[in-house]
Amino acid sequence: MPSMLDAVVVGAGPNGLTAAVELARRGFAVEVFEARETVGGGARTEELTLPGFLHDPCSAVHPLGVGSPVFKTMPLDRYGLEWLHPELPMAHPFDDGTAAVLSRSVAETAASFGPRDAGAYRRLVTPFLGRWDTLARDFMSLPLTALPRDPVTLARFGLTGLPPSTWLMKRFRDDRARALFAGLVAHVIAPLDGLATGAVGLMFALAAHEGGWPLPRGGSQSISDALAGYLRDLGGVVHTGFEVKRLDDLPPARAYIFDTSPTAAARIAGLGRAYDGYRYGASVFKIDYALDGPVPWTAQEPRVAGTVQIGPSSREIGTALRQAAGGRAPGTPFLIGAQPSLVDPSRAPRGKHAFWTYGHVPHGWDGDLTEAVERQIERFAPGFGDRVLARATAGPAELFARNANYVGGDIACGAASGLQLLLRPKISAFPYTTSHPAVYLCSSATPPGPGVHGMSGHNAAKAVWRRLRRG
Repeated sequence: MPSMLDAVVVGAGPNGLTAAVELARRGFAVEVFEARETVGGGARTEELTLPGFLHDPCSAVHPLGVGSPVFKTMPLDRYGLEWLHPELPMAHPFDDGTAAVLSRSVAETAASFGPRDAGAYRRLVTPFLGRWDTLARDFMSLPLTALPRDPVTLARFGLTGLPPSTWLMKRFRDDRARALFAGLVAHVIAPLDGLATGAVGLMFALAAHEGGWPLPRGGSQSISDALAGYLRDLGGVVHTGFEVKRLDDLPPARAYIFDTSPTAAARIAGLGRAYDGYRYGASVFKIDYALDGPVPWTAQEPRVAGTVQIGPSSREIGTALRQAAGGRAPGTPFLIGAQPSLVDPSRAPRGKHAFWTYGHVPHGWDGDLTEAVERQIERFAPGFGDRVLARATAGPAELFARNANYVGGDIACGAASGLQLLLRPKISAFPYTTSHPAVYLCSSATPPGPGVHGMSGHNAAKAVWRRLRRG
């Protein structure tokens, strides 16, 4: 080991590993320290229920992973990452036994909304089609880290997406389109009337049309393992089972990059009360199921969809989000479900299936949402309970125990509402830097925020390598 490393990364989630890779492939000496025995952060895979059933404790479906500007520059397929695409990226069932869909095809998606809204949806997405690579890079970078490649499209996207999603949904006359779009916004656990929530929903929709909503073969762990394998081949070192409690625990380095919550970074690096004003948001109650067969959806479309949004109206979804954000557990939760074994037989024994779902609950909530979740699933898949072989539940406390970035069970590592959706973890043109000149943040508490895309790690690494080269 050199007498002084160029950089040390604390936390081996996708952002920490991406930051390490970005520095290592520019010739810097980098080591990563991870408290858990395996790398992964929010992208792990474990046997949570029964032997042979492989579940993702957090993220499962990765529209922003397959479309990530930084992942596209890495040969991750050489390290075992293979994207599997379900027949439909997402389906959204309704009480009448039908479903709207988010398909790779804009025409199929628009048709599922009905004739009154098909044209409105096509007009919404058409200006951005075929421009994903530049739009994603521009949207997921900061102006001070990279000049926009297509400023006109980015400006148009901003005008459409910066207002609340409730404004954008006024384009639709029927609730089928509004409900599906509300569900897209709910993926960041934000109330529908928040600033820039329209951009969130639109980004997820465009991701489906451009690159799909795929699942990685073998589970989300394969993304983390591919990043770690690439890093090792570049000369980087990964230490697991090493909990960092203070900066002195780490070897000397020119830069320390934290893939942690701002709270943890402040505690470890001695930053005082630098992030006392940072808000953590609502949590989720997550259930992983081992099933004796596929989920018996009434509608046909969810039977072939990788992701299923379970909440039949925009009003019901909005109410559930408001209740969770306001401190009440929803009696009728909005659910997001994933069906990995539909496209990846390795995830469950032959003839069996793994199913993943969560509903929103208040920050730090200590109740049990299982009954409400299963009542909601049965509403659209009668007989679901008869197929359950085993379940593993995780509320806010369990989520935080598994991943210290999930403060109070907040899987977004910070409330994605108000200005904090855009300006996190503080109002600053340089959100990756801290008051300590050698300490940086690269977790999803920094722009562009939650999701397995590595762009927070890439953006932070860029700030680090510019400083190291100057030094």
